[in-house]
Order: sequence, then C-alpha cells, then structure tokens
Amino acid sequence: MKAAYYEKQGGPEVLTIGELPDPEPGHGQVRVKVAISGLNPTDLKTRGGFAGAPMPFPKIVPHQDGAGTIDKVGPGVSPDRIGERVWLYKAQTGQPFGTAAEYVTLPSEYAVHLGDKASFEVGASLGIAAITAHRCLFADGDIRGRRVLVQGGGGAVGTAAILLAKWAGAEVAATISRDEQAKVASSAGADLIINRKTDDIPARIKEWTNGRGVDRIVDVDMAANIDTDIACLAPSGVVTAYATEDPQVRLSMPFLKTMFGGYAFRFVFFYSIPDDAFRQAVREVSACVAAGAYQPAVGLTVSLDRIAEAHAAQAAGSVVGKILVTL
Repeated sequence: MKAAYYEKQGGPEVLTIGELPDPEPGHGQVRVKVAISGLNPTDLKTRGGFAGAPMPFPKIVPHQDGAGTIDKVGPGVSPDRIGERVWLYKAQTGQPFGTAAEYVTLPSEYAVHLGDKASFEVGASLGIAAITAHRCLFADGDIRGRRVLVQGGGGAVGTAAILLAKWAGAEVAATISRDEQAKVASSAGADLIINRKTDDIPARIKEWTNGRGVDRIVDVDMAANIDTDIACLAPSGVVTAYATEDPQVRLSMPFLKTMFGGYAFRFVFFYSIPDDAFRQAVREVSACVAAGAYQPAVGLTVSLDRIAEAHAAQAAGSVVGKILVTL
C-alpha cells in the first residue's frame, strides 16, 4: 500500500512517501480502505517530539482520524461490516500505523458507522475534534437552553463545540481573532461573534446575557484567558480547557472571587476521557452527523503526496478549518 511515514522525529521534512505491506486485521479488528485522513495538532506533536516525548515506534504512519470503507474483518468481527462506510478515531493509538495510508487496521469499535448521507470529508473531520468538544460541553450536564462561550471559535475543536452546542439546543458566543475565523464560526451557527483583539469580551457577554454571564466556557488557552473567563461566567459556571500554548505554564486565579461565584474548572485530554464518556460522545456525535447538523469547515485538502505541506500549514496556523489528506 502507499503510505506516508517517518522514522525519526522532526519537522514536516521527515515525512516519506513509499510502499508498505498491506496490513491484515487481527482479532477484533477491521481493515479500512482509507478515503480521507484527518490531520490534528496531536499528530504534529508526536512527529515533533512535543515536550521531549520520544518516538513511540521505530516507524510511524501518522494521523489518528479518518474515514473510509471496511474491506476486511478479523476474527471476532461480523463479516456484515464489510462494505460499511465508517469514521475513524484513535487509529494510531497504541500502534505504529495510522490513517495516512491506503489501508489501516484498528479495533472494530474505533470504526464508527457513518451512513450514506454524510461525506467522507465530514467523517474525517470528527475524531479528536468532535469527541474533545463533546466532553468539554457535556461533562457537567445538559446544555439545552444554556449560554456557552467558545474561546477560539475558529479552530477545529472550537468549531466542533459550536456545531454540537447548537445541535444540543444551546446559545453560543464565539471569540475569533480574524475575519476568516469569524466566517467559520458564523457558518457553524454561533449566535454572537466577538473579536478578541478589538472587543471587550466580558462587556459583550454581559450585554448578550443581560448581565448574567455564560454557563459554560470551552477554552483553547485557559491560562491566558482565565481573568476574562471568570469575568464572563454566570454563578456556578464551568470553564473547560483542552489545550495550552505553553506546556510549562502555571495557572493562577483569584481564589475568593472564584469561590464566591461557585465556579468550576475542568481539564479535558482526549486520551484520558473515561470510557463511558467516550462511548457517549461517539453516540451523540454520530447522532449529530446523522441529523445533518455537523458541517465542519474544511480549509485545506491535499493528496497524500503533499502531506508535508499539510503538516506545515497546520503548524503555521495559516489555514482556518480542518486539514484533510486524500488517499
């Protein structure tokens, strides 16, 4: 099979295109003919050795997310799954070969029914972004009728949070930093767009909520935004962080103001989401897709031969919307 892989850590230049043996599914696994591979920041962190992490395997085919069609099943998996269109997650978790290849094998449960109405582009855009966003939104209960602020509404997780929150019946405000992000957040359904560079975020939120504040905040960089977040919260509001710009940053907050407000803070890491919450996220993300309510923005699509270009664009932050690689 044709695949992209690397044998040492570094920048996009370490990625090689070549032929590898077709994988065979083991017990409880399926093999998927990949149509589209989805790129995420975590793929760059593994390739680059983020925070000093070593190569987990001697040779790695990158990418956790993707979409395609099951063409073979291993022992313990119903042959009825052959021919099923699926979206994939955790494809390169605990194993060296992910979705940046013509074929990938993975546990059957990590290949989720996509149906005939949703495109492979939508399927490949789910995975890490949608599941992370779901956990951020719903870990503390139902959000129907609630007000939600998404800090970083133009990013992949931020856009996913807007789409899922609107599907779930919430009203959503989103912060952005440039016009292209505003278009993406608005297309996802955000009710209020706030430019974090030029607007007074707490003032806009207080005006939008008649002085009450928001019930949930999904934040791409809580440490940098903590004072703004606290100023935007309604009583007993919750802030959930899923990323940081600085891996060494320390978080501080005004204790009494936080205690008097009854605020709560949650941290979400995709790879440590509890199993029951993960299954709930997969079910509800799939339901959102089936309802036609999950339409993410795609900012760049390239062929496998141009995968290094995709990695460079992801690293530079020059693309607004999901970055996809076609097989």
